[in-house]
Amino acid sequence: MAVLSSARRLLPWGRAPAGGVSGGLRALLGTDGGGGRSLLPSRWKSSQPQLDPVDRSDEEGGGDIDWDNLGFGLTPTDYMYVMRCSQEEGGFSRGELARYGNIELSPSSGVLNYGQGLFEGLKAYRRADGPGYMLFRPEENARRMQHGAGRMCMPAPSVEQFVHAVKQTVLANRRWVPPQGKGALYLRPLLIGSGAILGLAPAPEYTFMIYAAPVGTYFKEGMAAINLLVEEEIHRAMPGGTGGVKTISNYAPVLKAQMDARSKGFADVLYLDSVHKRYVEEASSCNLFVVKGGTVATPATEGTILPGVTRRSIIELARDSGYQVEERLVSIHDLVSADEVFCTGTAVGVTPVSTITYQGTRYEFRTGEDTLSKKLYTALTSIQMGLAEDKKGWTVAVD
Repeated sequence: MAVLSSARRLLPWGRAPAGGVSGGLRALLGTDGGGGRSLLPSRWKSSQPQLDPVDRSDEEGGGDIDWDNLGFGLTPTDYMYVMRCSQEEGGFSRGELARYGNIELSPSSGVLNYGQGLFEGLKAYRRADGPGYMLFRPEENARRMQHGAGRMCMPAPSVEQFVHAVKQTVLANRRWVPPQGKGALYLRPLLIGSGAILGLAPAPEYTFMIYAAPVGTYFKEGMAAINLLVEEEIHRAMPGGTGGVKTISNYAPVLKAQMDARSKGFADVLYLDSVHKRYVEEASSCNLFVVKGGTVATPATEGTILPGVTRRSIIELARDSGYQVEERLVSIHDLVSADEVFCTGTAVGVTPVSTITYQGTRYEFRTGEDTLSKKLYTALTSIQMGLAEDKKGWTVAVD
């Protein structure tokens, strides 16, 4: 049995934090005085996670991490955010921070039996112009979770609740935010059917939580261009399914194709549509763009493709750069005849594609400094890290 716990009463959802970064968790954590009651049920608090009990949120260093060689792996941090609701309550009300640790779930919980769950991904960066941190379009992640929750018959936090929870998680784990230019603090919001249910039906209780981990580049190639393999037999999504929402059940089915491709030296897989098997959809965890002359094309998000936040941002930046951007069906012919190909996503950023192999033939694409993907990568990350003026209002300060 695993346990989620909080060593002391933490910030109630409806109370605004009293202080900023310099106050550490003194601005976030309460005391047991005044009759405060933890929002976590007693059965979740039968034992404490075996973690360092000292509040280290004011410390600046993230342990013994080698920031120069930070990959995309799980490094447990100090705190996570938890909020719960039942069907009777009709929605989430307030949440709290808890020490990072395992959680307790019934064997008959909706998420374990029927895959009733969603997740999001976003990053926090250290500001370039002083203390504090920056989030990139967190309200878009909140809205995407709300859309997915409707599809999966789940309640979801409001945009304000979502963004507030993300901010609290960043501040509580700020010693784990990598130095400027070394990476980011990856935040993973989860929404799961945590209540027990036997028959096929929505769970009676739901849990929203956020944990964090410092990360660097997603692919083992780092910032180098990657090689992809077109998968013809396994499909990521189908019309009428859940490919357009970020449900947890979309990801395990692609592991087989992904592992097979990696065993052959490819970084990832590109999936075709399940009806005609000739239109490109996306990779295992990122969207796709192809460049031909002055035109950029990306598969339209019409139910089988996840509408990425980075994807949407890159479309705007490409148009600002004078390119014609088309959201449409992208055929295999469009793909293999492109001048340039790149992938986008919160985890992968903007990653250039060097080659794509289809039916045994390897097709090469332009990479390097003089490419659109490099230009868009620089424009995007400069905004995310505060190195360039945010004229679009995409960033949110955390301080």
